[in-house]
Amino acid sequence: EDEQIVAEIMRRRFFPALITHKTWEGFHFAGHEIRITEATDCYGAVVWPSALVLCYFLETNSKQYNLVDKNVIEIGAGTGLVSIVASLLGALVTATDLPELLGNLQHNVLHNTKLKSKHQPCVKELSWGIDLEKNFPRSSCHFDYIMAADVVYHHPFLDELLLTFDHLCKNDTIILWAMKFRLEEENKFVDRFQTLFDLEMISNFPSLNIALYKAMRKGRMKA
Repeated sequence: EDEQIVAEIMRRRFFPALITHKTWEGFHFAGHEIRITEATDCYGAVVWPSALVLCYFLETNSKQYNLVDKNVIEIGAGTGLVSIVASLLGALVTATDLPELLGNLQHNVLHNTKLKSKHQPCVKELSWGIDLEKNFPRSSCHFDYIMAADVVYHHPFLDELLLTFDHLCKNDTIILWAMKFRLEEENKFVDRFQTLFDLEMISNFPSLNIALYKAMRKGRMKA
């Protein structure tokens, strides 16, 4: 079953028939053809399999996780694929990443959602752990969903990432997080994450070494 679903997920990706001056990949999600411009010299400007897993889940579980008119923030949005799919599914999306990635992110989001989405997504800078209250004040920012795909890998900002999850997450916020398991040190982040949040694995793809989690603040999962 795992291999069948993974094959279906990967069939959503297509490549240009002709080589062009711009590097891009195509995807079929939410009833649309999505074209993503990539930059191969930067981790954040490439579509990773975890993003495809999360997009597939959002599309195939749109009744249980109805995104219409919901406030959604994606952290570490990269190329913007997850944000684009959430937007095409009706969400009010804020796509965030580091300042050097915002140009490409804005291009992809605008190109794939303009005149197609109910709400035009917002692209905003978010450096994990920095100026969180200034840029995302707790008193006025409320997100129904936080989405993250492949944000845990070999980087020195895992403390800041956890702080960012904690700052953005209200008692009723749902976190949907796709994670590829790599090194033991990074995998320990899951244990640290669970000191603040209840965590439920809702999909697992051993052939990709990717798990999809749902999380809420401690004590809120069954409330």
